[in-house]
Amino acid sequence: MPYMASLVRPLAGGGFMLPAASPSRRRRSGLCSQTRRCGIVSTTNTSTFDRRQSVSIDQDRVVINTGDDGAPVSAAKLRAIAEAAADRVEMHDIIGRQRDNWNHLLLHSTNSLTLAASLMAALAPASTSVVALKVSAGVLLATAAVVMAAVNKIQPSQLAEEQRNATRLWRELERDLSATLAASPAASRNCDVHAAMERLLALDAAYPLPLLPIVLEKFPKDVEPARWWTRKKSEGRHSPCTKPCCNGRHGARQASMAGDNGWSRELEDEMRGIVRVLRAKDEQEYLSFGKLALTLNRGLAVAGPALAGTAAIAAAFIGSSDTGASWASDVTILGAALAAAVNTVEHGGQVGMMFELCRNVAGFYRKIQDDIEDVLGEADVERRENGEVFETKVALRLGRSPSDLRQFREMASPSFRDEDIKNFAGKLF
Repeated sequence: MPYMASLVRPLAGGGFMLPAASPSRRRRSGLCSQTRRCGIVSTTNTSTFDRRQSVSIDQDRVVINTGDDGAPVSAAKLRAIAEAAADRVEMHDIIGRQRDNWNHLLLHSTNSLTLAASLMAALAPASTSVVALKVSAGVLLATAAVVMAAVNKIQPSQLAEEQRNATRLWRELERDLSATLAASPAASRNCDVHAAMERLLALDAAYPLPLLPIVLEKFPKDVEPARWWTRKKSEGRHSPCTKPCCNGRHGARQASMAGDNGWSRELEDEMRGIVRVLRAKDEQEYLSFGKLALTLNRGLAVAGPALAGTAAIAAAFIGSSDTGASWASDVTILGAALAAAVNTVEHGGQVGMMFELCRNVAGFYRKIQDDIEDVLGEADVERRENGEVFETKVALRLGRSPSDLRQFREMASPSFRDEDIKNFAGKLF
């Protein structure tokens, strides 16, 4: 205390003056301020601090890592899936154009073979080179028969339609992922990555790129809608990605009737009526067209090679005898002409593409049904998508306005028969 008292000097105004800091103290003070500016924090409980956060020094700023790496990792995974989807878009687009070229080139090449063979068969009986002409006609017709059989097996027009639809769906996936990342990349979660991976794998399985050995069946026994999506599992609705809710099933149903989150009893009946009309009218209409196209395509696929093969066999008998020369030549000419006609109807008319188109459109309507059933299957309206937004999306996918959907409310009643449904739900297809 005497030492401290000696350091305090009285002032004239009645105050006191403290002694100036020593050079060593000033150096320590400057070092502390410089340390704070650089972001170096000292604490006595360093172990607790290290467990909770780490501080990295980067000259002018301090970067604090809280240890929550889930969102950045999920965002990086979503970017990788989006890049894969963009790559798939290019691949399917290129392969689709290639297979469409196959259809045109093989069509014209096969028709050229058959028509040239029929011309040779017509000239052979009156020509001195009858042997050369009939052999040439037979070889051309046999080649045409083999090429027709191979083309009818792979159906290039149907393959091209598969790739066109796959390109559109892959582009849709890429667009959805890009929108998700642009909206809030920091909010990406593992469930978003899982859902994106499921969509990617489902698309790969629905529209394969290689021709063999996993090519889609071109002549199936039963016509089913194309499927390129995965149904939501019931237990997935209670995953950590869903919003927490304290209401039970009964409370959620009461909230639904009150119109919470854009939902009401009338809107639910409207959605159920749309599902019923889609299942009874739209989907069945395109499945019926698909069955007709499949039956026609199957018949043409067998008739073309059979006619060309018959003409090739008949060409071997041209000029063998006076009575058989005219008969063999006529059969060869007729068989070659009919084979060219059948080939033109099948591949020029792209009957396989029509079948695939009907199957894809039926799948489009089936997906709308599944989406509506998944939303209505969630009892808690707070976990559903907003009712008004969902109604607008369904209306746009069907080519209608939201007000047009109100006519389907009465069709949700069990007393309403399927035979009484006159209008189709969709207007786009």
